Amino acid sequence: MNPILIVLPILTLLMFDLGLTLQIRDFGLVLRQPRAVGVALFGQIVLLPLLAFVLAWAFSLPPLMFVGVVLIACCPGGSSSNVFSMLAKGDVALSVILTALSSIITLFTVPLIMQWTVGYSGSDSLGGDSCSLPVGNLLVQNLLLMFLPIVIGIGVRHWWPVAASKIERILSRLAFPALILLAGIFFIQHSRTIADNIGVVGVCVTALLLCATAGAALLSRLFSLAGRQRRTVVIEVGMQNAAQAIAVASSPFIFNNDAIAVPAIIYALMMNVVLLIYVAVLRWRRPK
Repeated sequence: MNPILIVLPILTLLMFDLGLTLQIRDFGLVLRQPRAVGVALFGQIVLLPLLAFVLAWAFSLPPLMFVGVVLIACCPGGSSSNVFSMLAKGDVALSVILTALSSIITLFTVPLIMQWTVGYSGSDSLGGDSCSLPVGNLLVQNLLLMFLPIVIGIGVRHWWPVAASKIERILSRLAFPALILLAGIFFIQHSRTIADNIGVVGVCVTALLLCATAGAALLSRLFSLAGRQRRTVVIEVGMQNAAQAIAVASSPFIFNNDAIAVPAIIYALMMNVVLLIYVAVLRWRRPK
C-alpha cells in the first residue's frame, strides 16, 4: 500500500476537524493574550527549526535525515496537542488558536526554510540519495490540504453548528488511531531504513524534543505566563504535525522520498512518550 494514499486524506481530515473547532471570533484571542500567543509562535516558528538545524548539524546526519529532522521541526501543532492541553489542565482555547495560526503560518514558512535546508545539506546533488524541493508544488499542496479544509471547517461551524459539533466528535475520536495506523504502515514498509537510522536519528530527534519543551518552558517563565498558559505553550512547541511532515516527504508532487519521513515517524513516537510523561507528572503534582 502506498502511504501517500492514507497520509493525504488523514491530513485533510485533521485540518477540517481543526476548522470545526474554530469560529472567526476565536482569533480575537490573539489580542486578548498577545504575550502567550507571541511566545508560543516564536517557539514553534523560530526556535524549533533553529534547534533542529543545529542538532542535525551537530549529529552529522546524512543529508536526507538532515532534511527530515528540519522538516518535522517546521510542522508544529496538530489536533493531538489540543487533547494533551486538556489532559494537562492547560488553556485549551489557546491551544486551538495556536494550532490554527501555526498551520496557516507554516504554509509559507515551510517552503522558505526547506528550500534553504535542501541546498545547505547538499541533498540536491547526491545521485541516488538526491531530493529537490519544488516550492510552488509545496505551496499549492499546503493550500489545498491544510488551508482550504480549515476554512471549510470554519464555514461548516458557522452555518451548521449542530452538524459541525456531531462531525467534530467523530473526527476527534478517529484522529489519533488514524495517526497510529499511518505510523504503523510506515514502520512496516520502511523497517530497514528506520532500523538503519534509528540510533543517531532517534537520539537527535529526542534531543530536539527535550530542547524544544525545555526552551518553551524557559520562555514561558521569562515572559511570566500563567500556569495554564505555560503548560499549553510547552505542549504546543513540543508537539509536531507528523502527518504534515510525512505528506511533504512522501508526496509525489514534492520530495517523493519516504526516507525523509523517517525522522517524523521517530519523532511522533518519542513525542507521545515524553509528553504523556509530562502530563502524568503535572497531574501527580496537582494538589489533591
